[in-house]
Amino acid sequence: MHFARHIYQSAPLGSPIKYGNGEPRPPERFTRKLRAWEHENGTGRLVERTPASANLPAMFTLHLGDFGSEGVIIMVVRRLFSTASRNPFEIVETPKPGMVRVLTGTGHREELRFLAPDMAGAERWMEAHHYSDMRVEVVPDPDPVVLPTPKAA
Repeated sequence: MHFARHIYQSAPLGSPIKYGNGEPRPPERFTRKLRAWEHENGTGRLVERTPASANLPAMFTLHLGDFGSEGVIIMVVRRLFSTASRNPFEIVETPKPGMVRVLTGTGHREELRFLAPDMAGAERWMEAHHYSDMRVEVVPDPDPVVLPTPKAA
């Protein structure tokens, strides 16, 4: 297990990250305690890093899931974590070389929109989803972590 700063500095975009509050999972019979524990413990995909500013520490965003019905996404659930957090985090795995990241933004705000198994999968996804300034990045071997640059004042 690591702390948030390690995740910010070491996990490549697209990595599934396990997060938690350090407490053991309560037994199934304690439904309210279990629901609260599940809210504080889970896994999400690293989709964005935000550099520190004058009044805020650096942060990272985990994508927890999309919810909807009949192919229509109604709600996207993401969770922001501060690098000042002392809760435990774990890099579950990292994207494999040859996978393709679909990204938007540049420099201080780069966001992973989709992680495809190959270029054909990325192109199909891009045809079906419309974001401005989309670009692809093939996951290299090794996959260096590129930290965002602070926004110029």
